[in-house]
Amino acid sequence: MKLIHLLPILFIVILLGCNSSQQKTADKTPVIKTFNDDGAWCWFSDPRAIYTSDGQIITGWIKKDGSVEVASLNPETGDAKFSNIFPQFEFDDHDNPAFTVLPNGNIFTMFAWHATDKGVVSNTTTNGTDISSFGENVIFKPKTDELLKNFPRETYTYANPFVLSEENNKLFVFGRWIGFKPNLIISDDNGQTWSEQYVVMSDVPFTPNNRPYVKYYSDGKSKIHMIFTDGHPRVEPTNSVYYCYYEMGAFWKADGTKICNLDGLPFQVTDATVVYKADEEHGRAWICDVVEKDNTPYILYTRHPQETDHRYYYAWYNARTKKWEDHEICKAGKWFPQTPEGETEREPHYMGNMTFNPNKPNEIYLSREINGVFEIEKRTTNVGGNSWEIEPITQNSTLDNVRPFIPRYQPKDSKTVVLWMENNKYIHYTDYDCSIKYYIEH
Repeated sequence: MKLIHLLPILFIVILLGCNSSQQKTADKTPVIKTFNDDGAWCWFSDPRAIYTSDGQIITGWIKKDGSVEVASLNPETGDAKFSNIFPQFEFDDHDNPAFTVLPNGNIFTMFAWHATDKGVVSNTTTNGTDISSFGENVIFKPKTDELLKNFPRETYTYANPFVLSEENNKLFVFGRWIGFKPNLIISDDNGQTWSEQYVVMSDVPFTPNNRPYVKYYSDGKSKIHMIFTDGHPRVEPTNSVYYCYYEMGAFWKADGTKICNLDGLPFQVTDATVVYKADEEHGRAWICDVVEKDNTPYILYTRHPQETDHRYYYAWYNARTKKWEDHEICKAGKWFPQTPEGETEREPHYMGNMTFNPNKPNEIYLSREINGVFEIEKRTTNVGGNSWEIEPITQNSTLDNVRPFIPRYQPKDSKTVVLWMENNKYIHYTDYDCSIKYYIEH
């Protein structure tokens, strides 16, 4: 009789032991701080925050009056500084600035209006990491007559700048520009002039409405990693995920097979390595983050079996098997925009989003819906994504916490800082009232 009574208890113990995600009890309640009470960003202009060699964090956002504000943070002291570098630019969170450090130690930033023909904007500090030394905004249109002839649509959105030290410190900037497609411009003189301009990928035959979405990552040495989709998930019912990388004048698949040289651009998205081939049953995809560690690319992306059912996925390339190890992390809830009553949600694929710790790709931060509110969690896997330890960062929130990001180029001896948006209101990317929060890992 005693054994019979113990059986239900043993069953519960076994069941809990098989759970794919285990919640970790934090030693102390996470300390959440407010960086700024007025700012928002998108997730396709990156790095939206970077570490500098002196341990500072440089970041930026779009304020409610449309101004482009940059900021610096000293994680050790909490000292924060702010500089409005383009007052009343445009009230649209797609316009947030992205950053890189130039070889001379100055900070380069670039940003763009959203889907206009006005061009893009660059700016550079004159005194290293001192954000008050940003100079005049330079507005220009990265185009050529030949590109416009072959890809006849001119509209500028996003900027993603990177310096590659092993290519004579050339400055590479990607964005969605000519043809409504991913573009690349290259500078030999820290962004003063642009010697090369390309459309990176395009459908064949060219159509002016197709727009692959791309996320980029580089450690600043020789490679720029890219993950991308067929297009926008609202438009593509089987939006899939692809991967490639740029190195030494060419683009390459995950297994090292060459796609094309720069002079062979553009390539088609299907020329790259397929990470996830979408179908209607498993859902259209969108992309969150990509990093690389020890020659292994890691990817965070979403699947959307239903518009109200977002699923988070973690994938990494197994060089031995030449296949992607692809694991569901968790269900993430629905979209986070606050749909006005009686209206249809315009952005049903706006997930809470995820970010890698680039130095430790087995650590991620994500935003998912818990009891109707989006909360930030840290998740850690020691088994390649098969299971996860969970550490809540925000709990029992009254406001949504979304779009977390860990700054890139973290020095080994600096503290890891996670930034995200807290939404007082987020109806649409042109109708929001958000603040920027942060958490410092202990």
